[in-house]
Amino acid sequence: MRARLPLRLARSAAFTVVCVSLAVLGHRAAGGSGPASWAVAGGAAAVTALATIIAGRERSPQTVIGFLVGTQVFLHLLFGAASGDGSELQVHLGHRQSLGADLGMVIAHLTATLITGWWLARGEAALWSMLRRLGTLAVRRARRLLTVLRATPVRRWSRRGAAGHLTPAPVRRELRHSVRRRGPPLPAAS
Repeated sequence: MRARLPLRLARSAAFTVVCVSLAVLGHRAAGGSGPASWAVAGGAAAVTALATIIAGRERSPQTVIGFLVGTQVFLHLLFGAASGDGSELQVHLGHRQSLGADLGMVIAHLTATLITGWWLARGEAALWSMLRRLGTLAVRRARRLLTVLRATPVRRWSRRGAAGHLTPAPVRRELRHSVRRRGPPLPAAS
């Protein structure tokens, strides 16, 4: 199945909200202050554009998680650069903190990203499953409607009895449910 533009935009908007919220909450939890509003808006626009491009069809959990990890790295670097003092970039270059603190930050980022990625991948699978079921249901209903329309004879009006009195021709109706039993009746329970 291919996704049309409205579904693409809805999926990319949901991904962007989750991705940018995760990055902002992570930065608030780590540093106490959130990133600049222009950085959040720019990051959200970039993530939305990229997500809209890849949202054309169903993606595997590995693709969703990989894309989320990549966007988290991008947003982390963007928010760090937007802080103004360059301390975030220096931390990544190893100038201010020890390896243990950097490793702890990376593990926290990856854990949150993997959990959120798994959640998004499950939502992706549920959405596409629902769309396939709705598509199958719509096709079945359309086929049933066409079958009924083909089977229903055109009503013909005939003149019977007094002049001006019209009666419709009989209409054949299909049974909604039928029970088929083969063989002799079952013995009565004693």
